[in-house]
Amino acid sequence: MKKIAVIMGSDSDLPVVEKAINTLKEYEVPFEVHVFSAHRTPEEAKAFSESARENGFGAIIAAAGMAAHLAGAIAANTTLPVIGIPVAAKYLDGMDALLSTVMMPTGIPVATVAVNGAANAALLAIEMLAVTDEMLAKKLADARDSGKEKVLEKNKAIEEKYN
Repeated sequence: MKKIAVIMGSDSDLPVVEKAINTLKEYEVPFEVHVFSAHRTPEEAKAFSESARENGFGAIIAAAGMAAHLAGAIAANTTLPVIGIPVAAKYLDGMDALLSTVMMPTGIPVATVAVNGAANAALLAIEMLAVTDEMLAKKLADARDSGKEKVLEKNKAIEEKYN
């Protein structure tokens, strides 16, 4: 099975990124976690990106706040799918990071999830791997079925209380 790379621009992003890490653990998907900055360690981020495919990765999750150029810097140096997590910072409630992550030029795509949407970033990466992995596809389908059942149980409780 291919690995997922989880890269954050700063260790201050870890409280958000942990949701992706926990989701990957839950699905038993192998992963590596790194801190690389698009601005402070551009050579290291580039080297990681350029060798990611040959090092067994199937997708890369990149989380950053504020200027949030990390996902784009990673995507510029690999043809692997890159999923950006815009991280809310002290100012602008993450809107700056969202726009920096989502506004990529044609030819260098970055899939972007919601601000602080780390769990969905992991799920999207897992879905990418599940294209060729039936076991992962089944786990995803089972999780969706479980989610459906939970909502229906809540609906029943609300209907009984108010109808």
